[in-house]
Amino acid sequence: MTTTLWAVSDLHAAVKRNAAQIDAIRPTDPSDWLIVAGDVAERPELVVQVMRELSDRFDTVIWVPGNHELFCRSADRHRGRDRYTMLVQAMRSIGVITPEDRYPVFSGVTICPLFTLYDYSFRARDLTVDEALAAAHKNNVVMTDEMAIAPFVDIRAWCWDRLAYTTKRLSRITGPTILINHWPLVQEPVQQMRWSDIALWCGTRHTRTWPQRYGAQAVVYGHLHMPGVTTVDGVPHIEASLGYPREWERYPSARPFPYPVMEVEQ
Repeated sequence: MTTTLWAVSDLHAAVKRNAAQIDAIRPTDPSDWLIVAGDVAERPELVVQVMRELSDRFDTVIWVPGNHELFCRSADRHRGRDRYTMLVQAMRSIGVITPEDRYPVFSGVTICPLFTLYDYSFRARDLTVDEALAAAHKNNVVMTDEMAIAPFVDIRAWCWDRLAYTTKRLSRITGPTILINHWPLVQEPVQQMRWSDIALWCGTRHTRTWPQRYGAQAVVYGHLHMPGVTTVDGVPHIEASLGYPREWERYPSARPFPYPVMEVEQ
């Protein structure tokens, strides 16, 4: 028998047709673990409901937030950084591991849930942030983040705070790791996207060296809705997204979902 570390992301549970796909996320052994790399849903109640169901099925569940969990409106009680704190507390209450908890170890490999956000640095080097954002607006390629996250927090400052916090934690680890983040840690997968302006909301250049620096056997991410594996400097970067029906209906039937990141003999 084997124990498997599985990964999924971008479940978008508010979409009714995704319900059957989420229900099919099941362990093959009671000892299996599951990574959920963000974008479970927008409403906190639905995020908690889905994560509770998954935590009831798997031995251990690890969650990192995506941009959709951070979406809010002016009337919401929890906004910006406070919303993230609320979600972490909710995940802890149902036994789900978050980026604020001690990193768990799976068969000798430290599993590191991260939360680094984006800082608009995935842009042309000859453009300032303001120039790049203006170009995206002109091209009508602007992510909802600009209306549902950015008005409630200084997103660049929050990103940089998270980078400092996370590097301090990762520097204490010895041995192999698997790094988990909603946003890709390197720019190569983003460069495959059809609309280059979207890259502004897809990560930060400052995580580029992390896989090598922190001994990553693999990186798990989501966000792009382009599931697959991109190998960068010898490290597989695994996007484990489900996405929206119009997307997953086109995926090859043999596509692994959930994605088996690591398997060990019991």
